[in-house]
Amino acid sequence: MGRRTKGETPKEVEPRMVTIYFMGKAYQVPEGITIIKALEYIGYKLIRGVGCRGGFCGACTTFYRKKNDYRLYSGLACQTPVEDGMYLTQLPFVPAERRKYDINNVKPDVNTILSLYPEIARCVGCNACTKVCPQELPVMDAIQTILRGDLAKAAKMIFDCIACGACSMRCPAEIVHYNVFQLVRRLYGKYIAPKAKHLEKRVEEIENGNYEEQFKKLLSMSVDDWKVLAEKLQKGEDIVL
Repeated sequence: MGRRTKGETPKEVEPRMVTIYFMGKAYQVPEGITIIKALEYIGYKLIRGVGCRGGFCGACTTFYRKKNDYRLYSGLACQTPVEDGMYLTQLPFVPAERRKYDINNVKPDVNTILSLYPEIARCVGCNACTKVCPQELPVMDAIQTILRGDLAKAAKMIFDCIACGACSMRCPAEIVHYNVFQLVRRLYGKYIAPKAKHLEKRVEEIENGNYEEQFKKLLSMSVDDWKVLAEKLQKGEDIVL
């Protein structure tokens, strides 16, 4: 192998291609890219099921099988790399009814959860929900914790739930975990979590009009001025309006 001389343009290395199957059709895509990038590579214009592209929103849930492997896998398309022989389909939305309630007129206890989502009592403890969670949350344990009435502990266990729905698709009891977890977090935030005194003080200052002049100045600034402020914030510099 010869050494490249000064000024010589390096030759581009062709990426190794692998075969994936999307909606039953075979496509050739570069090895190692994520599923989302692979779908864009083969020509799909992704309008839904993309979201943050960074593993935080849960909008790109994907189920897939691997070559010569009977098991069904799940993951987020923005994080999961393609593999040769992968059969996949995306699930940008899991069909599920979110029960209606007034957060101001419910009690923070397990009876509230059971009245709205009685199906959680059908949990058989199979742990299928935990095994497919892309956030590696203890989903089954959280359901059992809710059933024991410890909503505070459960809220902390499932704080990082991104509502992707993978757990619900694999649950034999047909529990919609992410809707249950959303209710638990709301009950915890409104009734159980300690109040942030510094936040209450700042809200009071805003309501009293302490920052009206600064707000007016911010709203009158140009886009370029906003960019300068954003750069200062990123650098940790003080901002004076």
